Amino acid sequence: MTAAGRRVLVGRIVGLYGVQGWIKVESWTEPRVQIFKYQPWQLISAPGEGLEINTREIKGVSGRPQGKGLIAKLPGVDDREGAAALVGQDIYVARELLPPPGKDEYYWVDLEGLEVVTTEGVGLGRVSHLFATGANDVVVVRDGERERLVPFVQGVYVRSVDISGGRMVVDWDPEF
Repeated sequence: MTAAGRRVLVGRIVGLYGVQGWIKVESWTEPRVQIFKYQPWQLISAPGEGLEINTREIKGVSGRPQGKGLIAKLPGVDDREGAAALVGQDIYVARELLPPPGKDEYYWVDLEGLEVVTTEGVGLGRVSHLFATGANDVVVVRDGERERLVPFVQGVYVRSVDISGGRMVVDWDPEF
């Protein structure tokens, strides 16, 4: 699966700043202010019970560091009430906007959907998603029947990643 059309989670709206519609932003880009260079933003609200996912595309976001965080001004959001409606929304950008990863580096979105096989060729399923822990990232592999959590430690558990070939080889016991 190609990265075309995929979105990457780069931050979240976490609060309000002032009364003129400014918001506080948590950024997961490096450096954190880089989030303002990736536009348009796609704001996505997590659905509540019985609600649908709400997606909104925003162009022309401006922002700056403020204290230990970041603040942003979104076009068309000119008061505190309008900004309050955005708190909690995730900020995504198109994968194509991001620079290519370095050698042996990957965007999680590029790993999702890869077939996962052991070093002996036993199929374990496909990468569902990844999550971070204090020690290392973890790959969630699902095959329809079970879910496996494989530490994403290259050279130890993850032996190779072939994005274009759609495959990840892991040193992992299929029974574990």
